Amino acid sequence: MKSCGLLGCVIALVLVLLPFAANVYAVEVPEPTSEDLAAFNAILEPVMKVYNFVKYSASVLALLFLIFAAISMFSTDNPMEKDNAKSKVMYIVVGLIVIWVAPLVVNYLTL
Repeated sequence: MKSCGLLGCVIALVLVLLPFAANVYAVEVPEPTSEDLAAFNAILEPVMKVYNFVKYSASVLALLFLIFAAISMFSTDNPMEKDNAKSKVMYIVVGLIVIWVAPLVVNYLTL
């Protein structure tokens, strides 16, 4: 008998679990009370302080690395080093975008 590949195993698992999907019931979640919201905000406050510290620290470090990468990109004549510096700049910019856009995406998805 031939062994099934990964796709075959996934399809078999879906076909086995598909009849049980109709037995899923919704659970009613009550609206949060003012005490719940106050407790959540009390927990969230130090977490946001840590997040903001990490975000601003990473931004300062990224700015320093960006400056060094730009200096190395414009100061060398070696095309390989210029390409490496361009890659570093691209990764730094993508990292900064991820750091600063992540809270907006989370807020958008949770509303």
